Amino acid sequence: MLVYRGFPSAPSGRVALTIGNFDGVHIGHRALLARLVAAAKARGLASAVLTFEPHPREFFARDASPARLSTLREKLERIAAEGVEQTFVCRFVRRFAALSAEDFIDRILVERLKTGYLTVGDDFRFGAFRRGDFALLQAAGDAKGFQVEAMPSVRIDDAHRVSSSAIRAALGEGRLDRAARLLGCPFSIDGRVIHGMKRGRDLGFATANIRLRGGKSPIFGVFAVEVTGAGDRALEGVANVGFRPSVDSDPRPLLEAHLFDFSGDLYGRRLKVRFLCKIRDEIRFSELENLKARIADDIVSAKRFFKHSS
Repeated sequence: MLVYRGFPSAPSGRVALTIGNFDGVHIGHRALLARLVAAAKARGLASAVLTFEPHPREFFARDASPARLSTLREKLERIAAEGVEQTFVCRFVRRFAALSAEDFIDRILVERLKTGYLTVGDDFRFGAFRRGDFALLQAAGDAKGFQVEAMPSVRIDDAHRVSSSAIRAALGEGRLDRAARLLGCPFSIDGRVIHGMKRGRDLGFATANIRLRGGKSPIFGVFAVEVTGAGDRALEGVANVGFRPSVDSDPRPLLEAHLFDFSGDLYGRRLKVRFLCKIRDEIRFSELENLKARIADDIVSAKRFFKHSS
């Protein structure tokens, strides 16, 4: 997949396009991308996605914005896996946010991207103050020569709409099975292993530490996890995501994963940590010996989970 930071100065041809934040690339997003790819093939167009960095909600209210379900890298990898040929990553800055809906259509969709076909979610809004809607897109498409289709929301159990917000809610409640249903796979966090304070090693449980980008996480607590990137197979383990209140109470959340049956140096490695079962919330222990005993119990709980789920 070709990835453009912004827009090419000279588009190579007309595209079949969809637009969105695609945070997490959940099953609703995948249905939209599948429809896009099929429509592009049927019309002889290149399939393309327009997405934004940062997330618009981070631009307008960074402190109040929700934690991301995926990094930009993860999002692009997942979009590529759906067969999309091009993705345009538009910087969401003040000048772009101020574009009227009509200017967005003329300058971006028509002039810069040469849109021949557009499919969007049925709740899609765009332009300054979110004044653009599907009716405006349809009218513009009829006038400017591109076809517009709306994709109905994907629902599970015939009622619940699939959305990134619903996934965050499920993760916050520790309902990992529900989050996995909405995502189409277990929730995961990718990142490079960094040097820490070596406290886990001192306690007898060495951990691979991953700093969470943006200083936010949609998930907190202790979990049974599966980790890839540490070797030629997935490894089972237990992980804590939080602020380590028993150790140094870091204001930024950290992912600490202890891998079973592994010894070695993982610094600088990129790992993918899949969260499979929540064991407990993060707890502050006044004595490190109590923390050490609880970690041992967490490992037993995680191993019991893997034994019963195999």
